[in-house]
Amino acid sequence: MPAQIDIKEVHWLLDIVQCIDVGVVVLDRQYHVEVWNAFMENHSGLGPDQVQGRSLFELFPDIDRPWLERKVESVVQLGTRAFSLWQQRPYLMRFKSYQPITGQADFMYQNVTVLPLAGQPVEHVCLVIYDMTAAAVAAQA
Repeated sequence: MPAQIDIKEVHWLLDIVQCIDVGVVVLDRQYHVEVWNAFMENHSGLGPDQVQGRSLFELFPDIDRPWLERKVESVVQLGTRAFSLWQQRPYLMRFKSYQPITGQADFMYQNVTVLPLAGQPVEHVCLVIYDMTAAAVAAQA
């Protein structure tokens, strides 16, 4: 018997994804954006209607495409998550730093987690982007 979907739970989950203070981006295997949360909108200046169905590389040409493709491919092949720390790569997407107290960084330092989403084969991945600017500035001081 298929699992019953509780619409109330779906709405709660969507509210959480929109309100959490991390970026959430869901990409299909062609790197087209399917989900773009409020964090991403606030920091990129691009709303979901502007990014939906568009290539992440078209939207952000400064992304290191070969690096991200290798990272995503390993996630798809292994079915496990992968990480990138700001110490290894300062950011995935160059966003302005919005640290009101420090104000010492030219851009937002980011940790990134790449998650495979359910399905075999994996058809979608989720990028979770964490603002690590305060920690980076403190570590560099």
